[in-house]
Amino acid sequence: MALLRKINHILLMMLVLIVCLLLHSKLFRGPSRPKLKRTETRKDPERAPKVPVEKAAEGGDDIPVVICAAEERMGGAMATINSIYSNTDASVFFYIVTLRDAIKLTRQYIEKTKLKGIKYKILEFNPMVLKGKVKPDSSRPDLLHPLNFVRFYLPLLDISHQRVIYLDDDVIVQGDIKDLYHTKLEKGHAAAFATDCDLPSTHEMVRSVGMQTTYMGFLDYRKQEVRDLGINPSDCSFNPGVFVADIGEWKKQKITKQLENWMQENLKKNIYSSAMAGGVATPPMLIVFHDKYTIIDPLWHVRHLGWSPDARYPETFLQGAHLLHWNGRFKPWDYPCVHLDLWEKWFIPDPTGKFLLVRPEGKI
Repeated sequence: MALLRKINHILLMMLVLIVCLLLHSKLFRGPSRPKLKRTETRKDPERAPKVPVEKAAEGGDDIPVVICAAEERMGGAMATINSIYSNTDASVFFYIVTLRDAIKLTRQYIEKTKLKGIKYKILEFNPMVLKGKVKPDSSRPDLLHPLNFVRFYLPLLDISHQRVIYLDDDVIVQGDIKDLYHTKLEKGHAAAFATDCDLPSTHEMVRSVGMQTTYMGFLDYRKQEVRDLGINPSDCSFNPGVFVADIGEWKKQKITKQLENWMQENLKKNIYSSAMAGGVATPPMLIVFHDKYTIIDPLWHVRHLGWSPDARYPETFLQGAHLLHWNGRFKPWDYPCVHLDLWEKWFIPDPTGKFLLVRPEGKI
């Protein structure tokens, strides 16, 4: 009997000891191992993991860039992205806007090339938003592509940033994109553009190809609606292919609604045309932003490289430019075109083989 009591006592002591050890483990356990945060800014895209970054969350310290990627111009958009990403230490977030049919190609172009390390989100643009606002024009049908009007609808895109850079897909960035992003917008201005009267060094080339640099070249001043605007026809125009936008101010001033109103006005009264203005996306911007925009450093928008297959800038001047824009008919992925070497160094071949360069010896 005494032995049984002794055994029970030992078992009871062991039970108490086990309970104490469990309580100690719960109360004094060390901190759990933190989860590793995925690195969002990678400066070596070649070594980036093959993980889709499309779902990456936009960060407050990112430089947000909006760029359109049409299927037939996909290589241009990717060259632009590559030039931006390769020339900055800043964390850049790309909002890549495209149509439904090109979403798969856009994703493949990024994930199967050196761009797989970028932070991005693919946004689908619904062309139905343009119904009843744009009429067909046979002179330049390419200028009526729905993505040409994405710049009008920036606040309607799934964008979390309050300030963004918008870039056309025929540009190459040679400078640090954060310098453009930090352009100080004047009070009450929703955007910053480069005026067409800015760089004296570009004037000779512009005159040689017959480029217009004033409102006279974009609006039909024979129409009463245009004269009623009170805009001097000799006022300097600007190119809306590169700009910095304040989304909050854009919403406050109802810029999108104003642009739509002028699109509908042109639909009824033809106050501008693609033949006159080189496109129907520029004139509404010129009207709405007249005398209401901040001027950016002209070296951040050296343009007209695609206006002529013969007129060239001095190479030394282009080397010092922060951004080059092949606006016009002669694109760097086609032939003929000037200053191809400055564009080709950023071109990434399409991994699917759909986008091909046009060169004298054929398509490559």
